[in-house]
Amino acid sequence: MKFTIFTTFITFLAASLNSVSCFPVLEQRDVFVPPVTFPKKSTIWRVGECQHVSWDTTHHPVNITNKVGRIFLRKGEFTTPLILANNFDILLGKIAVTVPWVEDGHDYQVVVFGDSGNFSPYFTITGSGVEW
Repeated sequence: MKFTIFTTFITFLAASLNSVSCFPVLEQRDVFVPPVTFPKKSTIWRVGECQHVSWDTTHHPVNITNKVGRIFLRKGEFTTPLILANNFDILLGKIAVTVPWVEDGHDYQVVVFGDSGNFSPYFTITGSGVEW
């Protein structure tokens, strides 16, 4: 048998097509962006209290990209490194958190992360005795 460029090309093409079928078929996954329902704009948290953060899971997709949740605290326009909750199922819809010792302010938000981040409305944290 005489090898030519054509037979070499056909051999490589057949080998590459065969290897494609070895890869698993991935399910289509959706990004879940649950709106934060608590805290609300009128909410006041006191430092050291146990509070809850809740979000609406009513219309979640079947295949969520990332079901592991994390909640951060924001101050003004900046997300702080303070993790209020970590490694929970995003479909829970509610989780208890302890209000950290931070300066008093009316410009706090929580950010609920799963495969995206959703911000709560601004709310107030008091009780630290520190104001700027």
